[in-house]
This record gives sequence, structure tokens and C-alpha cells, in this order.
Amino acid sequence: MDELTLKIEKPKTFCGIIGVYGAEGASNYVYYGLNALQHRGQEAAGIVTRERTADRIFFNVHKKTGLVSDVFKDDKVLHEILRGDAAIGHNRYSTTGAAESGKNVQPIVVNYRKGNLAIAHNGNLTNSHRLRDELTGAGTLFQTTTDTEIILHLIARSQKETVIEQVYEALQQIRGAFSLVILSDNQLIVARDPYGFRPLALGKLGDAFIAASETCALDVIGAEYVRDVEPGEVVVIDDEAVEGGEVRSIFLPDIPKQSRHCIFEFIYFSRPDSKIFGESVDKVRRKIGKGLAEEAPVQNDEDEKLVVISVPDSSNTATLGYVSQSLKMGIKAKFEIGLIRSHYIGRTFIQPSQDVRDLKVKMKFNTVKGVLKGRKVVIVDDSIVRGTTSKQLVRLIREAEPSEVHFRVSSPPIMHPCYYGMDFPSEKELFANQFDGDIEKMTDELNVDSLSYLSLEKLLDSVPIDERRNYCTACFSGEYPTEVESNSKEEFEANINEARE
Repeated sequence: MDELTLKIEKPKTFCGIIGVYGAEGASNYVYYGLNALQHRGQEAAGIVTRERTADRIFFNVHKKTGLVSDVFKDDKVLHEILRGDAAIGHNRYSTTGAAESGKNVQPIVVNYRKGNLAIAHNGNLTNSHRLRDELTGAGTLFQTTTDTEIILHLIARSQKETVIEQVYEALQQIRGAFSLVILSDNQLIVARDPYGFRPLALGKLGDAFIAASETCALDVIGAEYVRDVEPGEVVVIDDEAVEGGEVRSIFLPDIPKQSRHCIFEFIYFSRPDSKIFGESVDKVRRKIGKGLAEEAPVQNDEDEKLVVISVPDSSNTATLGYVSQSLKMGIKAKFEIGLIRSHYIGRTFIQPSQDVRDLKVKMKFNTVKGVLKGRKVVIVDDSIVRGTTSKQLVRLIREAEPSEVHFRVSSPPIMHPCYYGMDFPSEKELFANQFDGDIEKMTDELNVDSLSYLSLEKLLDSVPIDERRNYCTACFSGEYPTEVESNSKEEFEANINEARE
């Protein structure tokens, strides 16, 4: 029988990264940071530390599949094995490479002519197929099926003299989305692609420097947020930086005038207590919810209470914004806890029949029937991907006997796949694409009284845009900021399907 993981259908970001340089017991800080970034990858975790003795430099490694708390449940691992004052860590959700393959767990470590090198990557390369073919043709042997290993091989093959020069040369050959932490014998190198697709923050803890995917990882260890790593920036952190209190930076060539930050980080991925792309996630999500209420209000009679519920936990903040704006518009709306989410879902080995698919949702969510019965209910969710779970949620809520059910989505319809680090399926699997964006047909399919999505224009009004900041909206518009090689598209989709299986 197939093993069926009880996961709610949502887009997944493909990893969280963190690096620490200049702090004794660095692995402990990385461990707590990875816990804070657990939402960015729940399949595997790993930490690599740099340990210096009088005559040698060691790289200590511990990584395996599982949640952070499971991978590092033995205290001896952190305190006796992962010694050192510099470390990098990674939470994995597979993009390229099979999900269950232990060999694909990051950070990836090599020893080459310049010493030790370890890398952790958040993002997805769009020219990986061509680069892998070129490297393989030149005799390179790959140990994993991830695009991250390509970056390591490009660094190792460089004939430049210093590690930073080798890294700089390698980064000019890759395309797509990448936020990286790279640990060498004598430095931590932090880099971000020229479009700045994925977030990456820089912080300080005493004299030590920290880099992490989100600021929530800095908060949990008491580090101070300093700034974002800029698009196209390569930051060098070494002993000199720790002693002097300042990092050195170089920039990749041909940086676009405006970034193309992943707008889905604001909609769904990042934690609401994080600051990304220079703005509070909570603030943006509330604004998104307010915009949704302005565009798609649900009216009610004077003596009728409009119940607005979120699909916990990711749409909680947008729902608050929706309710507050509805009240300002004179609509008697009340935020209620209509769905209770269980955070302790295990696995089932039952064949995935329709009954079991319904059971998955019931195990994940349960309704508060007294809140919903006889009421006009508005469900606010952040996105609809395949639509399967949305239909099951509506069915579950209908069982509570509300008078009406209205569905509001705090993002535009997802019409296209993502090649920059999100697990969106092929176009034919996307709910909105299946119906060519026809709202009436989608409303009937979901069995709701009305369905509305936030417009792309209102979404862009909700995020900070200036002369340097802009956003990637390819999953809504089909306008990709960079060229995606056709072979890389095919390989990416094949690997996504393999990861799901």
C-alpha cells in the first residue's frame, strides 16, 4: 500500500538557510534558527560546522531526513560533534532531487584543492539542465540530483586563486533564484541572485554575524537585524569582519534596475513575524486582506451577523484585515474561529480513496459548528492551487449547516508554474488554469455561493514598490523575469512529480 502523508494542499517554498560566523557554539544558534525556519522545509535538515585546532581545520556534519527536532534530538550531536565557531544550516523541501533521498540533504560538503567547502541553497536554478550536461561531459561526477551541487562543482573547477574569486566566477554562470550560505575554511560567503527572488537577511549577535532566510530566525536567538542582503550582493564574512565589525561586499554584474522579489513570500510563505524585502509580513498581509474586502465585500442584512473565518494558520492575518475593512465599510462582520487545525497529524497507510481524502481534511481541520450553523460564512484563504483541499473544506463547512458560504482568496488566480523555488505543479494541474480563470465555473466546482480573488493590481498596491523594489508575479501573469530553459522546465516538473511520489 502507498504511504499517504497527511499534508494540506499548499504551495511550498523550497528551503530555509542560516549561517553563523564568529560565535562559539555556532551550531546551537543554527539549530534554533532552523527551528524558526521549519515552515520553509520539513523533509530534512542539516548543519555543518567549522572547527579549528592548532594544526587543522575540521568540517563536522550532521544531516538526515526529518524535522529539525528529530534530526538533532540527541544533545551530543550539537554539543560534542558539531563543534566550532562557524556553521551553516538548511531545512529542505525538495525541488530538484527525490524527496526521500538522504544523499540530497543539505548542506552539501566537499573537500577540494582549497580545503573544505559547504553550501546551503534556497531557490531553484533555471539553467541547471545545461550546466549539468556540460559538467558531466567534462568528466564531473555528481553525488546528488540537486541543482545545488552544480554550484559546488563550478566553484571547484574554477582556476581563480581565492575562494571568493572562485565563488564569484561560479555565480556568474548560474541563472534563476538563489540565496546561498557557503562555508569555507576561513570565511562565510553569503550571496543572493541579481533579481533577489528569495529573501535573505543579515544580522549580528555580539561580534558574530548571522545570515538567514527570514528575520524570525534572528529573533529567536536574540540577534539584531542589520539589513537585507542586496540582490546580486556577495557578502564576505571572516575573522577580519568579526574583529572590525563590518562585512565586505562585491556585486555581481548586470544587476537589473528593479528586483523581482517573490510576492508569494508575502502572501503565504514567510512567517507573519518576519520582515522580508524591507517590510513587515504582518503589515502587508493585513493590507492585502483590506484590499480583498474593498474589491469583494459580502453584504449582509441589518439583523444578520456575517461570520468571517480563516483557513488556519496562513490566512489568519489577511482575514483580520478583511474584517477590519468590512467594518469600516459598514458591513457587520465578525472574525470567528470556525475551523480548528490540528498540528499533530501522523501518517496513514490506507489507499487514497475519496473517503480517505476527505478523512485527511477532517484530521487536519474540524469545524466549530455552533459558530457556523445558520450563519452567512465567508472563508478567507491565501491561495487555491489544485482546488482539491478547497473543495473538501467547503464540503466540511457545509456539514455545519451555514446559510451561505462565500470564498475569498487573498491572491490572484494561480495560472502558471513557478521555476524560482515554489512547488507549483504544471499548468494542467492548477485549479484556475483548468477553468481558464472562469470564476463562474470555479464557483460551481467549489460549491460556494460566491468566489472572488484579489486582483493583481490590488495585490501590487499592497506591497512596497519603489525605484529598486519590484516583484515576480509569474505564477499569476505568466511573465517570467528570466529565461527558463525548456529542458530545465521539463526536468523541474519531472523532479517535482518524483518528489511527490
